[in-house]
Amino acid sequence: MAQMWIAPRAGDVDVLEFVTAPVPAPGPGEVTVRVHAAGVNPADFKHFARATDGFPLPLGYEVAGTVTALGPGAGLASGGGAVGDEVLAFRVSGGYASELTVPAADVFAKPAVLSFEAAANLLLAGATAAEMVELTRVDAGDVVLIHAASGAVGISAAQQARWRGARVIGTASERSFDGLRRFGVEPVAYGEGLQDRLRALAPGGVDVVLDCVGTPEAVSVSAAVAKDRSRMVTIVAGPQTAAAGFIAIGGGMPASKAFRESVRGELIARAAAGDLVVPVARTYPLGQAREALRFLQTGHPGGKLALIP
Repeated sequence: MAQMWIAPRAGDVDVLEFVTAPVPAPGPGEVTVRVHAAGVNPADFKHFARATDGFPLPLGYEVAGTVTALGPGAGLASGGGAVGDEVLAFRVSGGYASELTVPAADVFAKPAVLSFEAAANLLLAGATAAEMVELTRVDAGDVVLIHAASGAVGISAAQQARWRGARVIGTASERSFDGLRRFGVEPVAYGEGLQDRLRALAPGGVDVVLDCVGTPEAVSVSAAVAKDRSRMVTIVAGPQTAAAGFIAIGGGMPASKAFRESVRGELIARAAAGDLVVPVARTYPLGQAREALRFLQTGHPGGKLALIP
């Protein structure tokens, strides 16, 4: 038996229920993982808050833990696999759990240098950021503007853009400036006068815009400073971003799933080499998932959150 969180209906975090349920034995091509950390993401809340059917819905898309059982013929996506192996898994269904059975194709060996908390938060934000960088064709010498650069997707995107030799400018609150500089980002405060501050940093404009917030300010300023609007991408699709010419990802692009699956191995390898860091701000006991989601909704967690069974 495992403890897990479900959403019996749509609503806010108060509708969530912490239940006990059996863990299915792994069948062919499946692996059972004892969860040591579950990643907490804005997508988790959106999943049940906006759903119209499929209830009860399990929560959580990414975990890290140890293998407790393998189904017939099952091996990890990264190769091999044995009981006791330390792993991370994405994209799963029902990661807010103490144990779960998942497709082996979504399970990878965890790099020893990564904590379980960091490993459980690597791939959702990392794959989204990778898609943003790929779609905008970031290359050496580009000036890249990232809105909400101190958020999970922004931090990963900044590191990935830097791998390609780009110069990165990131909007954030001043309390996040030191953290951004750690990753080679030139921070700039959002708010009144943002366009002038960006013009001072990049007089010729910016080559690429990666928008992780979708505010009216981010949209209007981006349109004003971008050299080429075909190289603007957002994770917040809406009428304003569409009208400004942003590419919208997060389900809107047909190739999203295939790309995110293909990029997982590279992200794990980069993390193992120390080239991709996942800042973890807080951990919560598994039973406090509601509190973790409420804190995430403040918009300023200062890093990733993880649930610890």
